[in-house]
Amino acid sequence: MKTLEILSHLIRYDTVSANPNLDLINWCAELIQTAGGDVTLIPDATGKKANLYATIGPKDRAGVMLSGHTDVVPVEGQAWTKPPFDLTFEDGKYFGRGTCDMKGFVAAALAAGLQAAQKDLTTPLHLAFSYDEEIGCIGVRSLVDMLAKAPIKPAFCIVGEPTSMQVAVGHKGKMAAKAIMHGRAGHSALAPMAVNAIYMAVDFINVLRDIQDRLATNGAQDADYSVPYTTLHVGKINAGVALNIVPDRCEVLFEIRSLSEDNPDALMEEIRTRADEIVAQYQSVAPEVAIEIEPTPNTYPGLTTPKEAKVVQFVKSLLGANDTMKVAFGTEGGLFSSQVGIPTVVCGPGSMDQGHKPDEFVSADQLAKCDQMLANLLTRLEAGIDV
Repeated sequence: MKTLEILSHLIRYDTVSANPNLDLINWCAELIQTAGGDVTLIPDATGKKANLYATIGPKDRAGVMLSGHTDVVPVEGQAWTKPPFDLTFEDGKYFGRGTCDMKGFVAAALAAGLQAAQKDLTTPLHLAFSYDEEIGCIGVRSLVDMLAKAPIKPAFCIVGEPTSMQVAVGHKGKMAAKAIMHGRAGHSALAPMAVNAIYMAVDFINVLRDIQDRLATNGAQDADYSVPYTTLHVGKINAGVALNIVPDRCEVLFEIRSLSEDNPDALMEEIRTRADEIVAQYQSVAPEVAIEIEPTPNTYPGLTTPKEAKVVQFVKSLLGANDTMKVAFGTEGGLFSSQVGIPTVVCGPGSMDQGHKPDEFVSADQLAKCDQMLANLLTRLEAGIDV
């Protein structure tokens, strides 16, 4: 099977992160096993989702790993003009949810795996497909744990997130958290005798904005990023029961996306200290007020691969490229690099400008470039590479 035929199958699976991915994973596993590859599935606690790790070629050498996620973002509330879970070709573009982010690369990797099975590889090819990446690289953690314990680890990793087939050597880390404001409830007619948790949240958000302004003007800068500094962002607020009740609870979801030069733990500690200062302002009215800050699971490290690293030079040679870039979005690459020690770059077809949108697409030209990169990779694996 070739890339487009595989992609057509993959798009039909509605693997929005809230849904199981097991049918897709089982289909991929059967495809690889039938071709002679070695497959390991790592299910989640529910048995409805799983990671896939496959090896084609010799098992006693390190090899190169192609990594991609199988989940996609929802389509509800988006104005699609094409069927999101069918592959549609029009004007040189393939439309469908996940074509760009990132079933296009997964399809190309599977096609490369089937081609690899027909060759006498000197160096193995590994495929790593995960779940729940879109909600914070959560599913891949069990695969990371497995690789960390493996006696032989992949020498290089290519994460196929969309980079317009450019070699990306870095992305920011993400630390996400929930801040819970505990105030004192009361009748709105007697509001000054209560403590409004929403007002506490406003004070807290202003702290985040103050830190953000400082980082933007005086913090570390990296011009390789479209936003060259560490960012703080509030994405959701939840509070209130009725207009005539002073709310005693407010939840704020926020995140830090940090450059490697900035320590997110230190920033979080500053946020906690300033949250305590907010609390102190209200305790004369209600001693029980508090702000709790709880980390959430959708946190991952950044990726910082030196431009002179062997993996960078290797992937650039597959593409005939000279330049590198950094991407704004996160990937599992930071986990593979920091927790397993696998040198990693990000390189895949399409642009994230098309991801997460209605009528998501990847161009035929981008898929062709990806197929060519992976064909060049197989040539190198057949000859044997120095890793």
